[in-house]
Amino acid sequence: MSDNYNGEARRDAAASFSHTGNLGFGVGLRSQHYPELMSIDHDTVKKPVDWFEIISENYIDNFGYGRHVLEILRAHYPMVMHGVSMNIGSTDPLDFTYLNKLKALSDFVQPAWVSDHLCWTGVAGVNSHDLLPMPLTDESLDHVIRRVKQVQEVLERPIVLENPSTYLEYCHSSLSEPAFFTELVNATGCGILLDVNNVFVSAFNHGFDPQAYIRALPHQQIVQIHLAGPSDCGDCLIDTHDQPVPQQVWALYALAQQLTGGVSTLLEWDANIPPFDTLVAELNKAKQVLNGEMPAQAVHQSDMAKFSTPVVREMHQNTDLAHSLKPVAK
Repeated sequence: MSDNYNGEARRDAAASFSHTGNLGFGVGLRSQHYPELMSIDHDTVKKPVDWFEIISENYIDNFGYGRHVLEILRAHYPMVMHGVSMNIGSTDPLDFTYLNKLKALSDFVQPAWVSDHLCWTGVAGVNSHDLLPMPLTDESLDHVIRRVKQVQEVLERPIVLENPSTYLEYCHSSLSEPAFFTELVNATGCGILLDVNNVFVSAFNHGFDPQAYIRALPHQQIVQIHLAGPSDCGDCLIDTHDQPVPQQVWALYALAQQLTGGVSTLLEWDANIPPFDTLVAELNKAKQVLNGEMPAQAVHQSDMAKFSTPVVREMHQNTDLAHSLKPVAK
């Protein structure tokens, strides 16, 4: 990419997503399912899913068995890279060491796109291992626009940003999140990963209309939809990614697919991960929803829920297991 990321380049970036098309119905690639996936002859057996999404941080600097599994699967399935460490909204300088490693991984994987979150994950060099909400102001918007352009120049591709679940709002926010996204994609050509579960969680926690939120987004820039199951802790919903998708989220999914004209669907399940066939069965409910059949699944009730992360790198001492973060303080 040239140093001048001008309007023509932004239009080209936006067009690249439409050329990729709808990947269909996919799931997150998790190490618990490696044995089953490696036992399948993907050349002769009907593929259980259409595509996979990997957590970028699980494969950066990973040249062991996980990289081997990724190499086998990428030969048979479209892949998308989804990260949690871009820290796009932080006041810290961008981590170019991380971005260059992300670029090297994307050169290897050749993903349909590379995504992360509209959030900040740390400040003053400290990683919170959480997706923290942005102040939605003009100043913040200008800051993120500059950083997205820098990231896209390093990666030599447009990026896709997801709306995170949030548990607080800033008093000084002057823009709605859909308005923030609209200005951001218009200025940079980046795409949107619409997590309808996150919309449901944030809408409950902050008292806004989730359907109005989805209707207000720039639908032509929505590249992908995430589905997941949250937990109801009484006074708030927590984005736990460890339950079946509830009916309210399925309804938002149906609306989003109607408004976008149909984009790639990804089921996330990052804790209490079920067997692969159970995961696929949950994913296939998305096809039923698009045919007008709405699953009657209630929101999971929980006295206390933990944020979980699919990243299995060096959060603590064990590099083989994913670890939960601290519960949200009430």
